[in-house]
Amino acid sequence: MPVGQEILIALGANMQSTYGGPAETLSNALSRLPELGLAVRAVSKFYETPCFPAGAGPDYVNACAHLTADLTPEEVLAALHQIEAEHDRKRDRRWGARSLDLDLLAIGGKVLPSLKYYQQWRDLSPEAQGRLAPEQLILPHPRLQDRGFVLVPLLDVAPDWCHPVSGLTVRQMHDALPAEARAEVKPI
Repeated sequence: MPVGQEILIALGANMQSTYGGPAETLSNALSRLPELGLAVRAVSKFYETPCFPAGAGPDYVNACAHLTADLTPEEVLAALHQIEAEHDRKRDRRWGARSLDLDLLAIGGKVLPSLKYYQQWRDLSPEAQGRLAPEQLILPHPRLQDRGFVLVPLLDVAPDWCHPVSGLTVRQMHDALPAEARAEVKPI
């Protein structure tokens, strides 16, 4: 089993795939990770969460996983995209309904491609976030600190991981969310 850097991913689905409904799709995607060199160290509970943005489709099943691997960030992203494609993922529109979404949240304490680029994407207006997609891999994920559907399951697997820009742990980011954002993420 590969040893290496700590990798955090978020998983989500709100449509059927070849493998079944959203929960079955997430389970199958998790089983594929080791075959592509990503050792699964921990998986959160599965959670039901409202579709984001509101009205864009059915509710989601979300989870997070703590992985390790001796792969470059680009290789990790390529593996995640391969698994998405195997599970019928279509990239028709930003934030649309999807059969599988695998988001690379963080690789250890890496900030990629640069702190300045990360900050530009973190600070985009909500309107721009829905319209623009980065052309480069950005780590950590620019909005992980804002999303209950990420932080609630991430708390299950990496409560002490420290955000390399803010210096906050997952537990601190989770606790800083509004109570209603945490409450809408319900264990299945």
